[in-house]
Amino acid sequence: MGSQKMASQKDRLAVLAELERRVLWLASWTIHNANHLREAGEVKVGGHQASSASVSTIMTALYFNTLRPQDRVAVKPHAGPIFHAIQYLAGNQTLEKLQNFRGFKGVQSYPSRTKDTDDVDFSTGSVGLGVAQTLFSSLVQDYVAAHGWMKDRPEGRMVALVGDAEMDEGNIYEALIEGWKHDLRNCWWIVDYNRQSLDAVIREGLWQKFEQMFANFGWNVVILKHGTLQQQAFAEPGGEVLRDWIDRCPNQLYAALTFQGGAAWRKKLHDEIGDQGPVSALIDRRSDEELSALMNNLGGHDLPSLLKAFEDAAKDERPTCFICYTIKGFGLPLAGHKDNHAGLMTPKQLETLQQSMDVRPGHEWDKWEGARIPGKDLEAFVKSAPFFASGTRRLSDRHIEVPQTLAVPPHGGKPVSTQMGFGQILNEIAREETEFADRIVSTSPDVTVSTNLGPWVNRRGLFAREELSDTFRAERIPSTYNWTFGPKGQHLELGIAESNLMIMLSALGLSHSLNGVRLLPIGTVYDPFIYRSADQLNYACYQDARFMLVATPSGVTLAPEGGAHQSIGTPLVGMAQDGLCAFEPAFNDELAVMMRFGFDYMQRSGEGDPDETTWLRDQTGGSIYLRLSTRPLEQPVRTMTPELEHDIVNGAYWMRPPGPNTSVVIAYQGVVAPEAVAAAGLLAEDRREVALLAVTSADRLNAGAQAAERARQRGNHSAKSHIERLLESLDRDCGIVTVVDSHPLTLSWLGSINGHRVKALGVEHFGQTGTIADLYHHHGIDTNAIIHAAQAVSTGRHVRYLRALPK
Repeated sequence: MGSQKMASQKDRLAVLAELERRVLWLASWTIHNANHLREAGEVKVGGHQASSASVSTIMTALYFNTLRPQDRVAVKPHAGPIFHAIQYLAGNQTLEKLQNFRGFKGVQSYPSRTKDTDDVDFSTGSVGLGVAQTLFSSLVQDYVAAHGWMKDRPEGRMVALVGDAEMDEGNIYEALIEGWKHDLRNCWWIVDYNRQSLDAVIREGLWQKFEQMFANFGWNVVILKHGTLQQQAFAEPGGEVLRDWIDRCPNQLYAALTFQGGAAWRKKLHDEIGDQGPVSALIDRRSDEELSALMNNLGGHDLPSLLKAFEDAAKDERPTCFICYTIKGFGLPLAGHKDNHAGLMTPKQLETLQQSMDVRPGHEWDKWEGARIPGKDLEAFVKSAPFFASGTRRLSDRHIEVPQTLAVPPHGGKPVSTQMGFGQILNEIAREETEFADRIVSTSPDVTVSTNLGPWVNRRGLFAREELSDTFRAERIPSTYNWTFGPKGQHLELGIAESNLMIMLSALGLSHSLNGVRLLPIGTVYDPFIYRSADQLNYACYQDARFMLVATPSGVTLAPEGGAHQSIGTPLVGMAQDGLCAFEPAFNDELAVMMRFGFDYMQRSGEGDPDETTWLRDQTGGSIYLRLSTRPLEQPVRTMTPELEHDIVNGAYWMRPPGPNTSVVIAYQGVVAPEAVAAAGLLAEDRREVALLAVTSADRLNAGAQAAERARQRGNHSAKSHIERLLESLDRDCGIVTVVDSHPLTLSWLGSINGHRVKALGVEHFGQTGTIADLYHHHGIDTNAIIHAAQAVSTGRHVRYLRALPK
């Protein structure tokens, strides 16, 4: 039995070694084809042959042996060609797309959930972010499991393949802290420690810092430095001397000798070790080729070492960091050279590699060409590998029914802010025992109370895998908030790191695809701090994660806080960010409509033609961004008709519609509504039929206008967007004044719709501290400034009530 098992293990290693050769060849050829054989474009294609090669052994061991269908992997960005080659061998990638690597509609430079058609778990187009994503995805899996929604589906392991240079990314360490707080498990980070970055060689001893840091956060740390050949050599007479030399050899020298080959190794070893009998004999017993193979046999390129390390780590749930010593460019003529990051093999070098791989000219794309094991056996092995045995692993969940309306608590005639309204609406949802309420999960970076999530958390609790009592409550100390932690809690409290918030939202917003369980995530953040996490927000949207981002308070309206807390350009972020639908309400009945739409929009995944009413691609869905304020406003008394709901969702409605003689329109968005209303009233004495346009989403208005124009260019001459219909009755001589508590570009484009003159008011500089009136006057977005702008864009007598603008 023992000999059979040993034979089976040897056979498995032989097959895996052959698969590694095929993966390395296909990845290298794919890049070569794109750069040297395909018709050239204007710029270099690239493809990172060396960075791919350094993880070829690790990825072979993972995908063809260790991974299970429930496991999820974030591949380091520069290993994309290796990933696609593996998927090609597994039948999940087409030859045509591989041949069009980095071309239009071909496989992506870096694995992409939304652009690639093979089995990508996490997009990895932004360095470092896919690493942290696995940590938060593991926490989300814990959340889903604790709520009893996993059913019979086994829990998976979240795996990140990390380039050692990626470990410079600060978001990784912010995530580590959060993982420790939430008792992280089922997470592996595998560091490709090739000791080379884009421009340099990694500092000496960095692995020790990694080891210590991960151990401090409770991770299991596995160091794979020496492969089987080296370990066997160390057991020979003189082996310990060789080990000592290898362990002391500087990274730069090791890389240089790797590039130079066996003869250089021999000379350097003899020069530095000297004639010491046993160790000299150990070296001299090996040919140059054998000596090079020995010195290149690091742990990250040794299948037996990797398989055992992965098998041992899989025995428990502890998070594990594998530090795998590798060689950048392993198996290629570029191996070890300091310039190999963006380097490409020359045609001559590629020809040499092709000969060594026994690949005949004209058969470069054949899956099993040059294999030393029958192709049918390799094919059967791949099909039986656990990770591929069940086919692709993209899951889904049904649509969670959203109420037709969301209740807005009565305001009793008192002014109310949209931030307060958000908390009240969510509190009303929390009262109901519905599946809709149960699937909502909130999270916030230490600003839960100050963004008005407190009432929701009071009712729904904080999530933890184990029950934790509220000490203040247990000690009978009065507190507004009675927060308890437990497995059924629906709020994930984070530390004050907005980067973590966005990646957590990304993980929560992919639960339907990764865990087969749909969540409705809400994340709250201070609006100015969106900039701190803009990269992570972009990454979340690129992954097509679905969430509601509630940013509050916003703008210079947060007057006493000063410039550090006053946002200016965030509405422009909302307009520019693909996959994110941005709204900015003035009133809470508008907010309720937006939230109701958002919860439904987050769940959509259809395809097809745009809605020909708005020309928006609403059927595809996406994430939502709500920009709210702490400024209490008097709420309108009105009936929320279906027509008004429709206009609010589409981006704007007439609060005061234009007439046939309208000479000026005031268009506002958000919290400056009182100033706009007041200005319209004062202007009415000197301008005819002043119209007032309430913009609820500059983002959706602009997107609809752009889409309708594209439709017209494609032959649909009747295409018309929502904003075009709203403005079509205006005379060409009518002027438009736009006013926002943000950058004036937010609405300044309205004049381009039908050629109207525009005066765009907004905030262009960091705010001072002061009152709202002080700052509105200072920045020129108060009532007086609106009237000045209206006079400038319209004809007629001098407007009364004007005061001089501030100097």
